[in-house]
Amino acid sequence: MPNLVNLESVSIGFGGPKPVLDGVSLGVDTGDRIGVVGRNGGGKSTLVKVLAGTLTPDGGRRSPVGGLQMALVSQQTQLSGATVREAVLGGDVPDHEWAADARSRAVVEGLRPGGDRGLDASVDGLSGGERQRIALCAALVQDLDLLVLDEPTNHLDVEGIGWLAEHLLARRTALVVVTHDRWFLDTVASRTWEVVDGHVEQYEGGYGDWIFARAERARLSDAAEQRRQNLARKELAWLRRGPQARTSKPKYRVEAAEALIADVPAPRDTVELVTMAKHRLGRTVIELEDATLTVGDRTLVNRQTWRIGPGDRIGIVGINGSGKTSLLRAVGGERALDGGHRIQGTTVRLAHLSQDLADLPMHRRVLQAVEDIAERVTIGRYEQTASQLAERFGFPANRQWTPVSDLSGGERRRLQLVRLLMTEPNVLLLDEPTNDLDVDTLQQLEDLLDGWPGTLVVVSHDRYLTERVCDRAVALFGDGRITDLPGGIDEYLRRRAGQPAAPSISASSAPGSGAPRGEAERRAARKEATRIERRLEKIDSQEKKLHEKLAAAATEPGRLQELDAELRALVSEREQLEEAWLENAID
Repeated sequence: MPNLVNLESVSIGFGGPKPVLDGVSLGVDTGDRIGVVGRNGGGKSTLVKVLAGTLTPDGGRRSPVGGLQMALVSQQTQLSGATVREAVLGGDVPDHEWAADARSRAVVEGLRPGGDRGLDASVDGLSGGERQRIALCAALVQDLDLLVLDEPTNHLDVEGIGWLAEHLLARRTALVVVTHDRWFLDTVASRTWEVVDGHVEQYEGGYGDWIFARAERARLSDAAEQRRQNLARKELAWLRRGPQARTSKPKYRVEAAEALIADVPAPRDTVELVTMAKHRLGRTVIELEDATLTVGDRTLVNRQTWRIGPGDRIGIVGINGSGKTSLLRAVGGERALDGGHRIQGTTVRLAHLSQDLADLPMHRRVLQAVEDIAERVTIGRYEQTASQLAERFGFPANRQWTPVSDLSGGERRRLQLVRLLMTEPNVLLLDEPTNDLDVDTLQQLEDLLDGWPGTLVVVSHDRYLTERVCDRAVALFGDGRITDLPGGIDEYLRRRAGQPAAPSISASSAPGSGAPRGEAERRAARKEATRIERRLEKIDSQEKKLHEKLAAAATEPGRLQELDAELRALVSEREQLEEAWLENAID
């Protein structure tokens, strides 16, 4: 059966010195769920536009299967002169009609495209984020063969992202999604494409598998990218040592990952960092006493006392409009309380990363904009120059003399982070820090925060980042309280769903899992899983030998075809066995 759509030797350059895509050949098959990652400006959006047929390449061709039903939801949504109902449902469809259709009802109730305004609101009065959510809903209500999404989680809260992941897993539509949300990528993707230097590297699995493959590739290649290799291995270490729900890989894959990271230290020593933070901050950091926050006639926080101590790493979660940003600004002293008192320690040096980029000096060059703050900075136990820190956040030497006004949105966000860290704060407030940042930059930020001995408060819809850098979570449920969440974001989602005993979706949740197994079923499943693991180990060994034979037969076309057929058969068997292993894995 042919692929749904193929790209053959596709190239596109936009007139630059290097092509954005250079001879790319790939295809999307029925049932594929593909995550697309890569650096900002690396060609991810260009790739999916060519794949969707909305952008014509300079060379090569796109070949869709006949009668292909597909939709593209991009970051530039054009909607005007219609109501939300018309934009989502394709016309003035009465409530009883769309509610009778299970898919339409699930989408409208799950993503609430009109928000509090309802379906009859005009799209002309809505924000860009609200319009993008409407476009997403309009695609999801359709019966499609292929769905192409470009950053669909950008304007969704944690709950909305979880709903979208569950919805995409439940439907049979093929999916290609560009996303920087690593939890979402790890949850929905069965394959990963990395767009790098005009080419597309293809990997099996989601984010965790991609990280493992990158680290392993660097190890085997005897590469020059030592820093990137170490960072990938450290990220893999966290994936393996973090929440147990993070992996459902067969045993032989887990053992391979653990062997790769055997000599990697834990991402951070929390006890040591808290001790260092106490020396730098003292006992009192920031305290809100009997605090009240209101917006109009709504009370966001009602007479709450909240103490943030030295070394605390706290994530604030809640639905859009619950007051997270207002609370963060109150913690930073930028917004006055409507009642109660704010107390700040005398040793506090506070820095706040807001969603606004207005503080950047557009008339300066990148390095000058950083050195305007300081020429050197000590982060943790290491001193870095302004140039070194800028390079760490994606500004190599030849890019550091670029005018700030010429930077992209993602680059300006990175520059904002560098300038913030150059102030050497000991209390850091981050409001949606993942906006416009690519996966590599997020890894750099998290790696830096691992060894940062200060107090951290984060507002983010990026579940992966919150779980990665924070040790505690609090929620705003709309009841006027700041609620501590000992169970983290999983507990938040359970409370929002009103299901105190039900586990929320995680990267290891197998869709369609049934009721708990009995003991006899568990024993049988365990026995079958062990059998599958033994076979997978053999396949892994056979694959390595086949790759060696392929390299040796590079000049023998006939032999290459035979070996390639053997390899494809092995890969197909491995995929089927891994699916069977997941079905028999013991929770």
